[in-house]
Amino acid sequence: MIIGIVFFGICLGYYLNVLLKTDAHYIYPIDDAYIHLAIAKNFALYDVWGVTRYQFSSTSSSPLFTYLLSVMIKIFGNSDQLPLYFNMVFGIGTVYFLNEYFAGIFEKIGSIVCAVLFILLFSVLHLQLLSGMEHVFHVFLIVFNIFCFSRFQNKWAVFGFYFSLLLMGLVRFESMFYFVMLAFVFGVTKKWKEAILVLLVGFMPILIFGYFNEQQDGYFFPNSVVVKGTKLSFDSNFPLQLKSILLDNFLFNISFYKIGFFPVVISLILMLRSFKNKNNFEEFVKDHFLVIVFSLLVICHSMFADLKGMFRYEAYILVGFCMVLIPKMKPCFVNFINKIRNEKLISGLIIMNIVLMGYKLFVAHMMLEKGGKNVYEQQFQSARFLNTYYNTSKVVANDIGAITYYTDIHLLDIAGLGSVETIRFNEAENHFDKSFKIFLTEYCHKNKYEMAVVYENWLQGEVPDNWKKAAVLKIQDKFSVAQDEVSFYSIDYGNLQQLKNNIKNFNWNKNVQVTIVD
Repeated sequence: MIIGIVFFGICLGYYLNVLLKTDAHYIYPIDDAYIHLAIAKNFALYDVWGVTRYQFSSTSSSPLFTYLLSVMIKIFGNSDQLPLYFNMVFGIGTVYFLNEYFAGIFEKIGSIVCAVLFILLFSVLHLQLLSGMEHVFHVFLIVFNIFCFSRFQNKWAVFGFYFSLLLMGLVRFESMFYFVMLAFVFGVTKKWKEAILVLLVGFMPILIFGYFNEQQDGYFFPNSVVVKGTKLSFDSNFPLQLKSILLDNFLFNISFYKIGFFPVVISLILMLRSFKNKNNFEEFVKDHFLVIVFSLLVICHSMFADLKGMFRYEAYILVGFCMVLIPKMKPCFVNFINKIRNEKLISGLIIMNIVLMGYKLFVAHMMLEKGGKNVYEQQFQSARFLNTYYNTSKVVANDIGAITYYTDIHLLDIAGLGSVETIRFNEAENHFDKSFKIFLTEYCHKNKYEMAVVYENWLQGEVPDNWKKAAVLKIQDKFSVAQDEVSFYSIDYGNLQQLKNNIKNFNWNKNVQVTIVD
């Protein structure tokens, strides 16, 4: 009860604060939330899996989350608040199972409350809940999975363990790392049946989805994974790719030291101490099964996935790490003041994690303080404008969430998330060059695109010659959006003056600075 009051009280406070800045309509702090909503809307209303109603586009990196949103739209109607309600339900579920898990470890209620609140705040779950994304669902599944693993003697717990794995891969594709590490450690302990079953249950839905996805657009994974994911190919680029994975993504990645370094160090210290007193290696691994899994997982995730963006991609790792480490450090949570005298090293590392938690809470606060306002003033206002004057027009854009959810435009996404045609220009951190400029010029002319709403800097000077800038929209106090300026271009030169007039006549939010280009 205490945990729920504190956690959901924090969520409510930030929710109300956003309403004060966005004309009493809750806006998510990141535009990506509206990508899920756009696909869910189009799938529910038009049977099209795409950010627009006109064609398939594998833009969602969480197919199961997006599908469930579409089911909710079918049942309750189209509302942009549905992801918030969804996250509230699974946020409650997360708190419930964390409480049940630690009730079996601690005798005192105070210790349970401290452990659960530490996990919720350490993973900034209030930010994940209010972001309208899939990460609360992912965290819930990892919590439920570990809860069932801790009760593996019960047949229903075994079912829950494998069922949560079945769902996890289609909620976040990074779950594949978890499946592999689980299977590896099961293999080390010679539990081959469990190892094979983990891989089959975890990867089967991903393989089915990948086959379907490849039939539609030629790529196994969703566009976002193809564009942003780490590439590893055994060709002439292999040494550079290996260097990027080991050095840039891992050893020299500051985000790894903010997120995973201290939990991994604590794990190593605990395992080394225990190993000295163990004669049987297999028993040692069994005693530290999930500690080993999550230590390897955070390293693997850092090398091959992403550790940026509101701490959302690693939230499931942080929650899982806490669930497996806290029981190993039970005395520190029961009586930290007395334990700190004898356990200076471990206590110091715990304090470092508390300091990092303070840093993450500050970043989360800034995100919730400014993020919704930024998106409201930039993406939401752009969507309102397009809905008013160009609702079914052909538009070139980036940051495609709000403008596709609130309109019925035809889209060409220069970032490749919503348009398979531009993926080749965005893979492997490619920079736009003259070939992209030529492509944009020819593609937009051939397909009769009317206008562009883009971050001009993203085009890196390769703006097609026939695009004429009509206006620039600028917001103040940028925090959660990529750029503070959005440029409006007329692609059809004959419509340039009409576009300028529409921009002049539109009722923009008072905080948006609109400059018409002469």
